[in-house]
Formats: sequence, structure tokens, C-alpha cells
Amino acid sequence: MQINTAFLVCAGLGSRMRPLTDSCPKPLLTIKKRPLLDYIFDHLRKTNVMKVTLNSHHLSDQIDHYVRSIPDFAITVSHEPALLETGGGLVKALDSLGKSPVFMINGDAFWIDNDGKDTLSDMEKFYDMYKMDILLCLIPVSRMNLTEAVGDYDLLPDGLLRRSKDKKGTHMFTGIRILDPAIMAGYKPEKFSFLTNMDEAEKNGRLYGFEMSGEWHHISTPEDLETINSNI
Repeated sequence: MQINTAFLVCAGLGSRMRPLTDSCPKPLLTIKKRPLLDYIFDHLRKTNVMKVTLNSHHLSDQIDHYVRSIPDFAITVSHEPALLETGGGLVKALDSLGKSPVFMINGDAFWIDNDGKDTLSDMEKFYDMYKMDILLCLIPVSRMNLTEAVGDYDLLPDGLLRRSKDKKGTHMFTGIRILDPAIMAGYKPEKFSFLTNMDEAEKNGRLYGFEMSGEWHHISTPEDLETINSNI
């Protein structure tokens, strides 16, 4: 199976990044003078993805302007006049995504692959649609050395995930995942978090984890952005 579609989550307000996000959507903030989205598209170019949907809300005209600079993908912008969060935003965009599994990537995800490795392609090889509804890309908390680590999940020996409600799990979720759009059947394009679907997949024994081998950095505050710009 080859994944040829991606959904990039770009509609959020980026409240913790203020004042930077008062005038710029978080996915367009820069590392080494390049927007965060540039790096995501660089990673997607190493895969079979040809179709990309981005959702927009906050300062959406800047997202519209940005995508016009990306000629090598078929891009759809799913605009949300009212913010729908990650779950509702995905439901609203479903018609543009098709029925096969897709990458869903937070628009502020920033990672650096090790030489000879490609996180997205490696996830695609690992993903098994017959037993997985959602595959989350994770990084061990022990490898987080530049920005804050949060123990979102415990990665079990069989690859299944258990959410750590006290945030003391072994691994942090990177905002990169593969999902089967069929799991969104019955949901409406209204405001709700995709965490609902992740919890449902966990309950059904169909939420799995993939441990990335490269670097991923948690970009949550202006200080995080400054730290990464100074250290990579």
C-alpha cells in the first residue's frame, strides 16, 4: 500500500506562541528563515504523496498565499469560518482526502531524520491497515533534549499504545500519524478534538505506535522557537 494523500492541521490559533502568532499563523513561523510548513513539504517529497489538504482559520489569507508557492502538489485548502479543532477539521476535509489511509500531520511538526532514514516512509511500511485504525509517530521522552518533554503514551511491547493520563509515559506524540478515514464515519464537522478518535482506537485495541529514530522538537512557545533556531 502506498499513501498518496496528507492532511496538514494548520487552522489553530497558536495561543501559546503569542505575540508571534498575532500576525503570523503558527505553521508559517520560521526556522532558519524557512516556514515550518516548508520542512513538512520537504519530508512529503520523499514519499508517494501527491495530494495535500490544509485546513485554515487563523490568518487564513496567509495560508492561501503560501500554498500558491507550492506547485508540485495538488493542494486543497479547507477553510473553517469557525474553528473546528483537530477532529472536526478532519471531518470537514474528508471529501478531499479519499477513502484510503492518509498522513495527518500537525502544521507545526518539525523533525530531522537521521541519515538513511525517512520517518514518513518508514511509518508507511510499518502501518498495517488490517489491525491499525491509527498509527502515531512517537519519540522517547529520554531523547528530548532541547524542548519540553511530555509523556503522552506508554508504548507497549506489542506496539499498542496506552495513554498516560498523568503525562508520565515513556513516549511523546509528535503530531504525525497515519489513519484510516473510515474511522470518522458518523462524526459531524463540528468542534471536537481528534483525541476522541485516538482514545476510541485505543479502547478497540487498534491504536499503535511507531518510534521514530530522528530528532523531533516540541515547538510550543516563542522560547522553544528561539532555542531550536539557536541549536540546529
